[in-house]
Amino acid sequence: MTHAMHRRTLLAGLCALLPARLALAAQSLRIGTIGAGHVGSTLAGLWLRAGHPVMLSANDIASARSAAEALGQNAQAGTPQDAARFGDVVLLAVPYGALPSVGASLHGLLAGKIVIDACNPYPWRDGEIARTARKQGAGITTQSFFPGAHIVRAFNSEDMSTIRAETHRPPPLLGIPYAGDDPAAMRTVGTLIAEAGFDPVAVGPLEAARLFQPGSDGFEANLTAPDLRTRLGLPRT
Repeated sequence: MTHAMHRRTLLAGLCALLPARLALAAQSLRIGTIGAGHVGSTLAGLWLRAGHPVMLSANDIASARSAAEALGQNAQAGTPQDAARFGDVVLLAVPYGALPSVGASLHGLLAGKIVIDACNPYPWRDGEIARTARKQGAGITTQSFFPGAHIVRAFNSEDMSTIRAETHRPPPLLGIPYAGDDPAAMRTVGTLIAEAGFDPVAVGPLEAARLFQPGSDGFEANLTAPDLRTRLGLPRT
């Protein structure tokens, strides 16, 4: 075997031994946002810096274009349907009360895709659907509007002002909880949380997302990952 062949074989072997999370981090994922406000633009900016192209969307295309222009290179704007088609991963960043209509308008476009639900139900703003979500769990309720999508609840537990201030802070990093039913989707979202500058805390299946929705002990906890696990009753690792 030549030296070059030996080197290629060794590198291939090392790559095969890499954790799936690190291997995924080397990939560029296209991310679409449904919503281009404070939540959508903040998270889009973090993922753009991590090397992922982003399409922001809003019902008002002008606001999406404005947000994309502010974020610069690799950010573009489109309609919600455009963003749903564009994204390998799609972020929901709208008022919770809008999710039923968003689900209807994107019917079928998100089936099989990873969908990050960063929306929070507030009865004073969102009405009856928020009361339902607070009772049965926001993750379970969101899933009902997007059949076939791999819903992962994440980035709903901290205010975006906190996210902006704490991203990539010196260790220990801020812990961000996330929950979902699909293992592959959970791995991808865990990587995106880490790339955004936080310590991902896998809480469990989608039903467990109630542990960090509004009104819970995990909501706006602003804790390191070990302390957040303790707060949520999870094993410390």
